Order: sequence, then C-alpha cells, then structure tokens
Amino acid sequence: MTKQIISVTINGARQTHEVEPRLLLIHYLRETLGLTGAHIGCETSLCGACTVELNGKAIKSCSMFAVQANGAEILTIEGLASADGKLHPMQEAFWNEHALQCGFCTPGMIMVSKQLVERNPHPTDVEIREGLDGNLCRCTGYQHIVNAVRAAAKAGA
Repeated sequence: MTKQIISVTINGARQTHEVEPRLLLIHYLRETLGLTGAHIGCETSLCGACTVELNGKAIKSCSMFAVQANGAEILTIEGLASADGKLHPMQEAFWNEHALQCGFCTPGMIMVSKQLVERNPHPTDVEIREGLDGNLCRCTGYQHIVNAVRAAAKAGA
C-alpha cells in the first residue's frame, strides 16, 4: 500500500508524517504522535472516547482517516491546559465537580463539553444532556458531568 504524506497542526505544533491511507486518525494520534489522551473505545463512533477538535469542531477521531485530516488543525485533551500547566476551565470544572470516575470517557467528554459551551455559553441541563449525547459514560450516571459543564459555563469557559 502506498503511503501518503500528511501535515497537520496538533496542539499548536506542525507535524508531518508518512502514513498509510487506511490509518485512522485516533491511531495516528496515539501511535505515531504518542498522544494517548483520546481513548479507543468502540472504533465505530458510538462512544465518543476518541473525541478531539478538528478545525474547531468536535469529532470522533475513530471515524476518519488520518489522511482526511491533512492540512487541519487538531486540538487534543493534551493541548487544553496552558503551557504553565494551568487547566482549561472545563478540565477544572470536571475536577471540582467530581465528573470522572474511571476516567476512560473523560477526555472525550471534556472536548465535547468545551465545544458545547463555546456554542451555547448558557446551556440548560437539558441542552447539556443533549450536547453530551453520543458520548458514553458507564460510571458516573452523568449528573456530575452535567454539573461540571454547568459550572464551567458559569465560570465563562
């Protein structure tokens, strides 16, 4: 199989690699770049554990090939905190509101929640739950996640 060269900006840093056309974006992030924050859950785009931002839009990175991201800007959970280690307000809210247990879904939940609040700075609980639809958590029962998104929105995340 002929490899293709792709160039992407990941968390502000330009990356260029030769990849197989069939390589999923999630595998590129984890295996080629060593960015293991986004998790591989279902590889069918049902769970949302692999959610990252692609050109400002939350996407499930198991649902596209790395070559489709050529030229894109990608933000992963590793890129949310500032250079000095200060957590993004959404990360801080998840911590403060105990919105994680095993942590498997947390990176995807934070990424989709960040976009939700950017698009709707004052979401209702119903809108938060609708915005989280497509990201699964098997531990928390979602209430603490809803609380975290609400708290982050109030803090101006």
